[in-house]
Amino acid sequence: MITWNVHSETLPTTRKPCAVSIGNFDGVHCGHAEIVRKLKAHGLPTVVFTFSPHPRQVLRPQNAPDLLTWPERKVELLKALGVDEIILCSPKQILDWSAETFFERVVVQLLDAKVLVEGPDFHFGKGRRGDTRLLGELCTQSGRLLEVVKAQHEVNGETVSSSRIREYIAQGEISSANALLTAPYQIRGRVVHGEARGRTMGFPTANLAEIDTLLPAYGVYACRAYVPDGGKLSDESEDVTRGAWYPAAVHIGPNVTFHETEPKVEIYLLDFSGCVYEEHLQVEFLTRLRDLVTFDSRETLMAQIERDVQETRKLAK
Repeated sequence: MITWNVHSETLPTTRKPCAVSIGNFDGVHCGHAEIVRKLKAHGLPTVVFTFSPHPRQVLRPQNAPDLLTWPERKVELLKALGVDEIILCSPKQILDWSAETFFERVVVQLLDAKVLVEGPDFHFGKGRRGDTRLLGELCTQSGRLLEVVKAQHEVNGETVSSSRIREYIAQGEISSANALLTAPYQIRGRVVHGEARGRTMGFPTANLAEIDTLLPAYGVYACRAYVPDGGKLSDESEDVTRGAWYPAAVHIGPNVTFHETEPKVEIYLLDFSGCVYEEHLQVEFLTRLRDLVTFDSRETLMAQIERDVQETRKLAK
């Protein structure tokens, strides 16, 4: 991954002719995978030029979408598809560039792109004035090839888009969202202290805060969670867990049985007895198990949690 500063004349790598796609690539879904497949078909080094933060977070923050991926996750997913190089650019640096200036500075001077592959709704330059028609003209004038992926990609007859995936996640339909993504949906956050109520019931949970991507709808989910270097058997012990995935039952929303109103993200790590306070965890969502329910007793709640845990264990092997 390279973070590009517009004041740099070249990238800190050896520049060579390449096949390039420019876009947000939020979520890295199956439609993006099709663009990468077409990039690779040209037999050139492949480059994705993308943005961080999302341009709408800069231009219209009040209407900006909740993100599906943080920058490092986006890079990880694109690399998994076989992209050779990913370049992150802050849109703040290029807001005033005309479409022609963007093409000359990025496509020609920076990348020396011989091939561009874009979707039909691609826009670039100030005010989104540039479209695939103008891009095609600029490519022709400079001896480059533009390939437009004419039809939006479909999976099982459904059009794939970041917007549609956001709708599914916001509704808690994780399985439907995952079917359109190239990898299961993830969030990340820092573990903070909570009420410690779960510990008294035999199900100690980690409370996740500072989540910077779209949070699924309230409910209980079967997940997997990645505990990085630093998990400990207790607050005082040495590190014993290093970079491992664990099955995880995840509760999102307020704990209605105890009359709470503040929503929380609580993670019960199966087969883990360490301390993860202040750790940054990644949580991979597999499926939604159930809605939030108000239970009439502590014992009834504990019995349901046990069923959630056993279901999670089966799904997150």
